[in-house]
Amino acid sequence: MRAVLLPLLSSVLPFHASAAPIPVDAASLGVSMKTEKNWLWGWAWGAESTVSIVDRSPVLSFASRPAAFGAEITDPILGYVIPLSSFTVACSDASLLPANTSLLPANTGCPRLCLAGPHQPDPSETWIALVQRGNCEFVKKVREAQHLGARAVVVGGTNPEITGYPDALVNMFSPEDASDIKIPSTYIKYADYVHLSTLIAASNTSHAGLRTLSLLITAEYSAWEWYSPIITFIVILLLPSVLTFITLLIHRVRAARAAQRDRAPEDVVHNLPWRVWTGSGWEKHDSAEDPYAEDSCKPPSAEEAPAADSAPSSSPPPDPSTSQPASAPDPDPAAPLAWFDTQVECAICLSEFEKGDKVRVLPCHHIFHLAEVDEWLIQRKKLCPVCKADVTQPLAALDAAEPAAALPSRATSPDNATERTPLLSDDS
Repeated sequence: MRAVLLPLLSSVLPFHASAAPIPVDAASLGVSMKTEKNWLWGWAWGAESTVSIVDRSPVLSFASRPAAFGAEITDPILGYVIPLSSFTVACSDASLLPANTSLLPANTGCPRLCLAGPHQPDPSETWIALVQRGNCEFVKKVREAQHLGARAVVVGGTNPEITGYPDALVNMFSPEDASDIKIPSTYIKYADYVHLSTLIAASNTSHAGLRTLSLLITAEYSAWEWYSPIITFIVILLLPSVLTFITLLIHRVRAARAAQRDRAPEDVVHNLPWRVWTGSGWEKHDSAEDPYAEDSCKPPSAEEAPAADSAPSSSPPPDPSTSQPASAPDPDPAAPLAWFDTQVECAICLSEFEKGDKVRVLPCHHIFHLAEVDEWLIQRKKLCPVCKADVTQPLAALDAAEPAAALPSRATSPDNATERTPLLSDDS
């Protein structure tokens, strides 16, 4: 297998001694540039990357996240992946040989590391260091791998059963100055790290006497990375204003609906009776007649009999000596009350009624100038401006809702006077 894969990789892109990452065409190797990235994390934290084993068929890829320090992964990086534990040990244990890689020894890559064993990576070729999270900061692991000659670093996660944290991608930051880091690094999950380490231990491919695999690191950068700081600032700046606007809009809508419930329907107001003051009495008009028509306000001619409410009856009064006693007829709830004719001014404009004025008669028998009270009832409130009676309710409902002494027709003394009692009456 080694004899087949190495010439193939060499024909695609031969390794050379340059210290810079080797740019390659991932499509030529059959590796997709798309990564398993979450758009929200990508928008907030930048690009995602992919770690792929290219000398396998099909290509095996692992999702990864680049570090916030060191060089950016601008171009794909192809190289041999070698665990640092396969040829190094801590300098305090320099006399020890590297442990058996099949048992996944400690591979934290924390400094200082010393070379151990007969084999080391060839510094003239591109190789990628594989280390595991733990025991020291990420930046120290990458700095030590750079010191050993690695061109990139892949950092694996820790066992979630030991740490208690979920096995997920993390963002590698540096708590100290990392300006000396010149190589890129990326982070993979613990499960992917174990899988990759197991494949390296079982690999038939070797580099400088060390078991290895051919690894390709690619990164995906979107336009959001350039615009995300600006968009974040705009969102934070405009969010309170948008929330305030929405709150005011909801308040205005609720206030408009409440005001609409307080108004009287236009058809109900137009169906209320109306009259015309002729100078000597009230001329009745049908509610179906349009009060705003020009010919609806003509005063009655001299030949026509006045149809005023205050016109006295021409028939002689009955003789009480010859008439038979009879029960009193039921009062008409629609008939004007006793104080109806005493209203001589409009309570809205405080002007006295003049000949030809049109007035609207409300169910409570208060009268006002027609145009003024119509505008009040339709645009403002459905209540009488004087007694606050609801014009959408019939007079019978008003009578049933109040005691008999509260009706204006029965208010004959100051003791039982109500808000509907006129200030002036015939018996005053």
